[in-house]
Amino acid sequence: MSKHNTTTMQAAEMRASVALSAIYALRMLGMFLMLPVLALYAAGLPGAENKPALIGLAMGMYGLTQALLQLPLGMASDRFGRKKVIYLGLAVFALGSFMAAIATSLEMLVLARAVQGAGAVSAAVTALLADLTREEVRTRAMAMIGLSIGVTFSVSLVLAPLFNHWIGVPGIFVLTGVLTVLSMLVVRFMVPDPAHSKLHEDAEVQRGELGTVLRNRALEDLHEFGRYINDLESQARQTLGQQEAQTFLQQWLKDIDYEKHL
Repeated sequence: MSKHNTTTMQAAEMRASVALSAIYALRMLGMFLMLPVLALYAAGLPGAENKPALIGLAMGMYGLTQALLQLPLGMASDRFGRKKVIYLGLAVFALGSFMAAIATSLEMLVLARAVQGAGAVSAAVTALLADLTREEVRTRAMAMIGLSIGVTFSVSLVLAPLFNHWIGVPGIFVLTGVLTVLSMLVVRFMVPDPAHSKLHEDAEVQRGELGTVLRNRALEDLHEFGRYINDLESQARQTLGQQEAQTFLQQWLKDIDYEKHL
């Protein structure tokens, strides 16, 4: 087999890449549409008076439950099957979306956002894509997913104010749920079933290496450096102002030649 044939996507690989990119795009569109409008909406709900932390929790709870459940659901897809976990995750995300649409208080919205985040299927989708593509073309397939996320993010920032004007934030949540149901149909009818599933070192979590990663001293140093930068930036803003602080930090990072330590 020629090198050209091994690096060209086969029809089944292209179909899987496009379909799974569409799943990401449909799901992420509903999520990204919330970013410009959710905080203002949450501030107007009953019980939101003088509770900025709870409003912030309504914004961030989705990401928190996503972070907590991404690895467990990814591992579950290794055991129970990719599509089963994806169906479950999308159904949970849709449920959370419809709950958010009917939320009548800030507390209910926080709970709904937590349920939305519990539908953490990104790892399972990535693993399914790895099952359906050869290693030679897998990077290209992953790039298609990344492209769909970037385009969706850009489009959502433009559409969010328009949808907010037309259907309001509850309507956007309903739209999110509907798009998620459509994603389930895409999984059912457009995504091929893998011949077999296995661990892909370039795309999945290796459970035996988690302890090694978490104990990596370089990651601890990077975390401490990030905290130091945040504190320095906060102090610079208070002392110099926004624009001057940004200029100061850029020059400081250049002076210490931080890139050579990355």
